[in-house]
Amino acid sequence: MEFELENFKTQGIKMNYYYVCKRKLWLFDKGISMESNSDRVLQGKIVHENSYQRQQKKEVLIDDIIRLDIMDKDYVKEVKISSKMEKSDKMQLLYYLFYLKSLGINKKGTVNYVKEKRVEEVELTPAYEEEIKNTLVDIKNILRADKPPKVIKLPYCTKCAYYEYCFVKEKE
Repeated sequence: MEFELENFKTQGIKMNYYYVCKRKLWLFDKGISMESNSDRVLQGKIVHENSYQRQQKKEVLIDDIIRLDIMDKDYVKEVKISSKMEKSDKMQLLYYLFYLKSLGINKKGTVNYVKEKRVEEVELTPAYEEEIKNTLVDIKNILRADKPPKVIKLPYCTKCAYYEYCFVKEKE
């Protein structure tokens, strides 16, 4: 059976959240957004707005669903503060490359870690394409659920915008 991207399209942020926390993904999808109160999110927005100002194609919106940070002749560039969430950053960018490929646009990718002044090149391989397809199916299943996935305490939870929401009943 052939994979139909049209049935599984999602925003890049949801791909990112899938790899960070499936509960956060579900909450975000339901409009429960805690990001507006987060200093870390604000810091990311400021870094994003002030980085790569000479780039001509910043904030490229495609099909009203994915927003590319930067796109030039050869590359799609995703701008991040640091590499602390490297896997989720990489998978978000790979999803963008996968999406563009479905439109007949073949690009390479880089994740640009501004604070570290480091650039990681990313290439869409057949193995990553399969992982993205499987992830998109899983995202759709998670978002269909009536309630969020159970809390899984991860090392970075205390810095998450949703921390109080998830752990309000918890005692340290």
